[in-house]
Amino acid sequence: MRLTSHERDTIKAASLRHFGVPVRLFGSRVDDARRGGDIDLYIEAPLTPAQAFSSELAMAVELWKALGERKIDIVVSDGQQLQPIHLCARRDGVWL
Repeated sequence: MRLTSHERDTIKAASLRHFGVPVRLFGSRVDDARRGGDIDLYIEAPLTPAQAFSSELAMAVELWKALGERKIDIVVSDGQQLQPIHLCARRDGVWL
């Protein structure tokens, strides 16, 4: 996993603060052999679309302030209507 302990701790805390649930890291940052790439996060929480959007925005702002302006993708699902990206994140993601 290509995140520092500070980055992992910051992301975990932000997910718990804004969504109340743990977060999965997926995508290229999971693979130590790869380089570069954005930080792809998957969060599954029982929220309405409006609540999820508000929490996602607040978390993104917090992470930008704490980690710097980096490309961070936050994928949120209620766990009900799963899209291919959700299934991929569930299958390949790593809990932080």
